[in-house]
Amino acid sequence: MRPACLFGITVLLFGGCSGPPPTNLATGGTVAGWPAYGATPGGTHFSRADQITPDNVQWLEKVWEHNSGDFREAKFDEEGFFTQSSFQATPILIDETLYYCSPFNRVFAIDAETGVERWSYDPEIDSDAEAVLPNCRGVSSWQSGADGFCEHRIITATLDARMIALDGKTGEPCPDFGNNGQVDMTPGISRHAAMEYGVTSPPAIINDVAVTGSMVLDNQRTDAPSGVVRAYDVRTGELAWAWNPVPPELSQRDQDGNFRSGTTNVWSIIAVDEARDLVFVPTGNTNPDHFGGHREGLDYYSSSVVALNGSTGRVVWHYQMVHHDLWDYDTPAQPTLMDLQINGETVPVVVQVTKMGMTFVLHRETGEPVFAVEERPVPQNPAPGEYLSPTQPFPSHIPNLVESITPDDAWGFTFWDKGVCRDRIAALRNDGIYTPPTVQGSILVPTNGGGNNWGSPAIDPDRKVMVVVTWRMPATVTLIPRVDCEGVMQGQIGTPYCVDTGMVFSPLGVPCTEPPWATVDAVDIDRGEVLWSVPLGTTRNMAPFPFWWIKGVPGIGGPTVTTSGLVFIGTAPEHKLWALDLSSGETLWAADLPTAANSVPMTYQLRKDGRQFVVVAAGGHWSGINPPGDHLIAYALPDG
Repeated sequence: MRPACLFGITVLLFGGCSGPPPTNLATGGTVAGWPAYGATPGGTHFSRADQITPDNVQWLEKVWEHNSGDFREAKFDEEGFFTQSSFQATPILIDETLYYCSPFNRVFAIDAETGVERWSYDPEIDSDAEAVLPNCRGVSSWQSGADGFCEHRIITATLDARMIALDGKTGEPCPDFGNNGQVDMTPGISRHAAMEYGVTSPPAIINDVAVTGSMVLDNQRTDAPSGVVRAYDVRTGELAWAWNPVPPELSQRDQDGNFRSGTTNVWSIIAVDEARDLVFVPTGNTNPDHFGGHREGLDYYSSSVVALNGSTGRVVWHYQMVHHDLWDYDTPAQPTLMDLQINGETVPVVVQVTKMGMTFVLHRETGEPVFAVEERPVPQNPAPGEYLSPTQPFPSHIPNLVESITPDDAWGFTFWDKGVCRDRIAALRNDGIYTPPTVQGSILVPTNGGGNNWGSPAIDPDRKVMVVVTWRMPATVTLIPRVDCEGVMQGQIGTPYCVDTGMVFSPLGVPCTEPPWATVDAVDIDRGEVLWSVPLGTTRNMAPFPFWWIKGVPGIGGPTVTTSGLVFIGTAPEHKLWALDLSSGETLWAADLPTAANSVPMTYQLRKDGRQFVVVAAGGHWSGINPPGDHLIAYALPDG
């Protein structure tokens, strides 16, 4: 971190450090908003707000905090086990109001300068029935351009599969949208338990429709609820179009008129290109995750980016990152739109990071890779009843951020636990990436959490630099014959196997490979070079003293970058928000938080003579590594 003042002679002469310089509100900075989850409808997590710079970021101070009161400790009772809440939201900024959702889908409007609450809306979900993994990543905004009630609508979707339209000024439901402001999304979905189906990511807005996918609970059964993507008219709530990810030759509906079940879903963030009338959906893995012998081509659109026509839902193109995915390597992050200069021409592209730690760069209009992608042979010999793709695609321009491991990579605090780790790695089938799941047990590197996950990437479109969070730990996947599946949580009903997944841990409860177990990485997209890679956070808030020194701990969330050359990020289990130098990865500032910030920060400046704010949600993650919370916290430079 850069020093607050010079010591030595300065201290002797003046007796200490001077206070922070006041923010020069007269010269101000660049007015910049944050109107969509990813800063723009095409993502990037990038802001042109430039009042906060690498030279003054050390003076950031907390200026307000908003608390929803909406969080839950993990609990276990006669009704079952319920995970703790996870506050993963990134607010959006419309005019001078921030809008965000709590883990249980309450929607809040707060003053963007003071954090004072203007209104809240409670959809009254049954948190025990629907919220097995309680989180809500964000809400969306639509404006007609006119004034009046519900001419500005906040669109949100819920854990119990409702889409709701609220008046932006009052928070009241818009009565002309569906049934008094809400649409039930379960008609057309086959019978399911409440916790199996819902929405956790913000709808995308294009052509006066709201487009949404769904969260479908993993690894339960082959006939899991349909992963259909639907678009609803933002004024009436009527269904505008639907696309169920089935192969082109199959009907999207079954004989009962429901959307065909067992199809891949779209749980992450959708991107749109309004000028081209395109919707880009990142598809998940076809259920269940780790066995696909029954699919018979049903995973045609699995683990892909699919471009849909925004007016009709028709498939324009699709590109598959994993063929016949058996590793839960679903496409986890928002497809990110930017322009590149290639051979003297401006090329519109989609940048897609993946759980494999690979980055694909596709032409936005055709889906063709703009840099070479090679189909390479991958391990074969699957479990009985399974089949495999003989090859998988490997990008050749941007380096793969995660490497395979061998028993020689085992690590421990002592010779004893290192030896145990070596034996544990050696006992698993381990043929490198795409080793198929087996009854013996197989190494899964990267883990099914990544590589990269939903919080990445952040891209500076001017510098052509991408920042991602990368996990670097070994995991395991073990198929269990059906006869031995009693009591196994991941049942994979309808297949010959249930499944057990986990991490390769030492007897001391730490990963069996040398830290860092996660890094923040900056990549030059033009040149295909990793510029820097730094560990983020320590084990301080997850391990007993004196084991606080390990750097680079996996966490959920992602970065935001600014035009002034800063990276703001929480993500790690350590209870901090950091500012990194985009040019080097150096830590320039850090603030203590009440719990981990498993979210994506956002930043904005409302007026030329106002202050730039950095806002982050700190509320932990449902995995339970950090305590739950409800803290939406804003930082700014001191007011002169």
